[in-house]
Amino acid sequence: MGLRPCAHPPDPANTCTIMNPLPVIAVSQMAHTLQSALPPVFLIAGIAGLLNVMTGRLGRAVDRARRLASEFTPADHPDHARQVWELRILDRRIMLANVAIQMCAASAALICAVVAGMFVATLAKLGFARTMAVAFIVAMLLLILGLALFIIEVRTAAAALRVEDEYLERRGRR
Repeated sequence: MGLRPCAHPPDPANTCTIMNPLPVIAVSQMAHTLQSALPPVFLIAGIAGLLNVMTGRLGRAVDRARRLASEFTPADHPDHARQVWELRILDRRIMLANVAIQMCAASAALICAVVAGMFVATLAKLGFARTMAVAFIVAMLLLILGLALFIIEVRTAAAALRVEDEYLERRGRR
């Protein structure tokens, strides 16, 4: 016995089946889902700001490495050792910034999936809160790792920058 669509409006005496795959949800349920989705969405906006800063730092490091590579001197030149040293530091900074960006972007994508999952769960009346909680925890771990790598990149850049005393016009160090 197959399903047959109901007449509109449905006749309660008729044994037809309504063919709506999504259950009807109350406006209050959707409002609650919207309220619950706002903090993760703001978190995504914050991560976007971090990604903007990280990509800016990455771009500056790449530009400096390209400039240094174009001015690269032969091995017997007095500046050669300094150039190799600086290129190695830039290479490390580029790698750190790249991985930090990937971690933070993956975190944002996972948070987007959690927000989408919240709406799917509400609309389809599915119960996979534990899965969404685990996804959110993984997103936070990715964000923490990305921020830790970003801190390492900033510290690497700061440690490599040493302004010579002659430019600082210091007479004596105390």
